[in-house]
Amino acid sequence: MTTFGAVAEWRLPPLRRATLWIPQWFAKKAIFNSPLEAAMAFPHLQQPSFLLASLKADSINKPFAQQCQDLVKVIEDFPAKELHTIFPWLVESIFGSLDGVLVGWNLRCLQGRVNPVEYSIVMEFLDPGGPMMKLVYKLQAEDYKFDFPVSYLPGPVKASIQECILPDSPLYHNKVQFTPAGGLGLNLALNPFEYYIFFFALSLITQKPLPVSLHVRTSDCAYFILVDRYLSWFLPTEGSVPPPLSSSPGGTSPSPPPRTPTMPFASYGLHHTSLLKRHISHQTSVNADPASHEIWRSETLLQVFVEMWLHHYSLEMYQKMQSPHAKLEVLHYRLSVSSALYSPAQPSLQALHAYQESFTPTEEHVLVVRLLLKHLHAFANSLKPEQASLSAHSHATSPLEEFKRAAVPRFVQQKLYLFLQHCFGHWPLDASFRAVLEMWLSYLQPWRYAPDKQAPGSDSQPRCVSEKWAPFVQENLLMYTKLFVGFLNRALRTDLVSPKHALMVFRVAKVFAQPNLAEMIQKGEQLFLEPELVIPHRQHRLFTAPTFTGSFLSPWPPAVTDASFKVKSHVYSLEGQDCKYTPMFGPEARTLVLRLAQLITQAKHTAKSISDQCAESPAGHSFLSWLGFSSMDTNGSYTANDLDEMGQDSVRKTDEYLEKALEYLRQIFRLSEAQLRQFTLALGTTQDENGKKQLPDCIVGEDGLILTPLGQYQIINGLRRFEIEYQGDPELQPIRSYEIASLVRTLFRLSSAINHRFAGQMAALCSRDDFLGSFCRYHLTEPGLASRHLLSPVGRRQVAGHTRGPRLSLRFLGSYRTLVSLLLAFFVASLFCVGPLPCTLLLTLGYVLYASAMTLLTERGKLHQP
Repeated sequence: MTTFGAVAEWRLPPLRRATLWIPQWFAKKAIFNSPLEAAMAFPHLQQPSFLLASLKADSINKPFAQQCQDLVKVIEDFPAKELHTIFPWLVESIFGSLDGVLVGWNLRCLQGRVNPVEYSIVMEFLDPGGPMMKLVYKLQAEDYKFDFPVSYLPGPVKASIQECILPDSPLYHNKVQFTPAGGLGLNLALNPFEYYIFFFALSLITQKPLPVSLHVRTSDCAYFILVDRYLSWFLPTEGSVPPPLSSSPGGTSPSPPPRTPTMPFASYGLHHTSLLKRHISHQTSVNADPASHEIWRSETLLQVFVEMWLHHYSLEMYQKMQSPHAKLEVLHYRLSVSSALYSPAQPSLQALHAYQESFTPTEEHVLVVRLLLKHLHAFANSLKPEQASLSAHSHATSPLEEFKRAAVPRFVQQKLYLFLQHCFGHWPLDASFRAVLEMWLSYLQPWRYAPDKQAPGSDSQPRCVSEKWAPFVQENLLMYTKLFVGFLNRALRTDLVSPKHALMVFRVAKVFAQPNLAEMIQKGEQLFLEPELVIPHRQHRLFTAPTFTGSFLSPWPPAVTDASFKVKSHVYSLEGQDCKYTPMFGPEARTLVLRLAQLITQAKHTAKSISDQCAESPAGHSFLSWLGFSSMDTNGSYTANDLDEMGQDSVRKTDEYLEKALEYLRQIFRLSEAQLRQFTLALGTTQDENGKKQLPDCIVGEDGLILTPLGQYQIINGLRRFEIEYQGDPELQPIRSYEIASLVRTLFRLSSAINHRFAGQMAALCSRDDFLGSFCRYHLTEPGLASRHLLSPVGRRQVAGHTRGPRLSLRFLGSYRTLVSLLLAFFVASLFCVGPLPCTLLLTLGYVLYASAMTLLTERGKLHQP
């Protein structure tokens, strides 16, 4: 049989075929079990294409464990010259293709408890100290470059590069390669470490969402665990970053040398030449400072994660944030520089402003971002107090310590803020928003991840937020205030009777109610809203709003001690000079809080009503109603809410969440007890004589009741409802679940024929004044028809004066209740040796006696009516 190696040898030119003949001869002698083993025995004789072809063949024919063992041997035995040809294929085979067609090793679904063997092999192979990373460092030492398509970058970055505008991030500097065809085939020239991390980060975005039927816990999957390991390795909270793995005994892989531009700076756009030159001048050569070798991988990892995971929003917002014109606008405003010194945005950006990326993050994506934020807080807070004070006044600190101080504000803050805004505005109004909510709350509480954090307090006495966190609150003011207002608007549109939605309101209220946090937020708003003061000594200052540009190793701007200046710089850098800021403690937000408090009160009342209804319902209600023995609801109304499915425990939890959320809101915004009591009184707890719920909020119009916006909200969310009664012909009601459809239709046709044939005779009998007339009226007329009233004013005019004559109705014979009752009667009669015919006569006689008695009682009741 022809082996794969023989086929490869036959297709090669004569000289290459002679080179491969020795390994193939050994393979034919059964010395080697596969072409790959032959290739590993003579690595200096093999061609790179043969190694790649062998690995591709083994990936199909060999089991997964054997594939990984062979890969480890290849990485150990082969030089970088041969390994660089298999590296792109290997990365794609692990993380999947960028278009999402190939899933690779499917790290997002691989779990240790489901596939323990494969899971352990993958985690060992992809570990930051494992064989794959050793391959990366081995190629890094030889300064290989790999092309990465620009078309798979996040939308705003892709559109910016395609318009020949360099993104304002050092991650893309000196890496864009333009093809002769123009801007359609752009690539980034990445070193092996960057290429590997790009694929790893993008595999979370480009791969197709997991099917709903596949229940995978994200925190248990291999991808989530690998993210955590990479963060712990390259962003350590203790000690320093481990050095790269040795590519040869006694040596380490050097850091990447500085790259030269692949094209002139001016060709990115004439209007941005000065900006590009400033970027390149700020890009520090990693070889200039030996200490920079310590953190270049850490900086690259963080920048790639942030760019790939958070850089998803409209390009208009991106240009607003990144454009030098917008930054100059803020700078000139703050420093009182003449507006004539800057020019407006160039017309060449109009195509970019019209771009809008259609991106919706998944719950898995959000959970991974939350993991990144939690680790970054721990990473930044691992800076010792003496190191933090020293780095704030001096540059004589190590690069890692400086990186810890700058990681969150310089690399994460802006993009996270816009990412959260995108999620708050586009996420569905369902319980899955909990993932976004917890990500947001994790960022707002860096003190939870500080090494010197206090022990959590009791529920009655939560721990106080230390005053040392006031600068963080002020420099992230919009994260607290604007997103809180955004959450209020979402909460007002959700069903707070649902336990999951009630829990989200409770979580947000509990976080913002932490002692001293509301005061720090309010102080930050006061600093932002204070009037402008032109102070002469400010004129020479550099603008210190977070620009987040350049390598972190570039010179850090001088610190500004003026808190008001820092808060305003933060707001203007994120929202622009013309932003309309809505204070969290202003009248508009307070109105939203009062509306939310009112809805919480209504939801509590509704949950209690549902709980009472569930408690009153008998255990076998559903089965009996199917048989027809319970009270039939001819109107077909029902109350739909997930409380019915979750039981009494969920009702109690909902009431507890809403009660505590209301108390927390009262503490945050200093609401009085009288205001909350007013909501309870305005709820309309009075009930009618039937114990029904109050009608939705309405106003009286010319034609009757008109729903208000609040009433519409109450109906949509099931908080209140109208008591609807069927006003049409009872014979034409929709067929119920306790009726036999075919039998009901047959009986309707039969009764209609009888009524049409004997209408005159039935009318004559019912008009008689004797007992026979009363007996016929009891069976052939509807007793409650005269007492019914139409609720619709329009309908009242249309059917006024319409009366129905006497008629026979046989529909009751089509219900399961009647048929089961008859079967039980015949079964009991058979036990006493009574045949079907005598049993039918007895049932008929019994019914006649019962109907006669009811006729006499009905007539007597009419005589006593006034």
